[in-house]
Amino acid sequence: MSTATLLVSCQDRSGLVAALSDFVFRNGGNIIDLDQHSDPDSGAFFMRLVFDTALMRLDQPGIRAAIGVLAQSYGLQWALSVSDRRPKVAVFCTTVPHCLYDLLLGQQLDELGGDIVAVVSNHETLRPVAEHFGLPFHHIPVSAATKAEAEAAQQTLLAALGVDLVVLARYMQILSPAFTESWAGRIINIHHSFLPAFIGAKPYHQAKERGVKLIGATAHYVTSDLDQGPIIDQGVCRVSHRDAINDMVRKGRELERQTLTRAVKLHLEHRIIITGNRTIVFG
Repeated sequence: MSTATLLVSCQDRSGLVAALSDFVFRNGGNIIDLDQHSDPDSGAFFMRLVFDTALMRLDQPGIRAAIGVLAQSYGLQWALSVSDRRPKVAVFCTTVPHCLYDLLLGQQLDELGGDIVAVVSNHETLRPVAEHFGLPFHHIPVSAATKAEAEAAQQTLLAALGVDLVVLARYMQILSPAFTESWAGRIINIHHSFLPAFIGAKPYHQAKERGVKLIGATAHYVTSDLDQGPIIDQGVCRVSHRDAINDMVRKGRELERQTLTRAVKLHLEHRIIITGNRTIVFG
């Protein structure tokens, strides 16, 4: 089946669902899935529309042109993705492997909705992991003195590979504002959700000392404001006084890998609309 996924946002008004549904019907398409949300606080409207294009009388440029006409009439912001083009993903990592392993296993099982085409790291440590899964590993060292050159090399590599999404799988480097702005809405990061409560080294030690009862992980889009980008997904579990620090770290790792992989799948399945500094996520 050849399908298209249309993401739409605009100011809410009557007739939006009818107009978009009628567009698909009039041109020989068939709606497979439709989800919508109207925000009463902002008056905004959001929709995810998936339709079969196999029998449509329009080719892909024609579909885009027709949606462009609707966009002018209704003031739509929109993005269209087609199933015959799978998004390409680059995973950035450092030395900690758990998130990388989970993503590569998802790739091997064809569960991500896209294709990981490269693993990029500032250390050689995880090269055997990438090679075990048959993926190219690119070592690009980063230091304070070479940060600009390293990011330029990363950008060149990403462009050469035609990458659509960058995933920071515990990549322990802060990307420059220029890098994050050039990839706005296309970089996903994971961190423990103690931030900003426990900033700095050894957050689980700090949490243990404070006697926290919940630990978690947050996957979000990267912006120039460190760890403040729109949240995509979060995971949480309970802990108690019986949990040693090692137990909390282990539980935190499990949450991080699960939460990051969920967020990547949501992005690659075109289920997310960014609005301001938050997201609308269609399940």
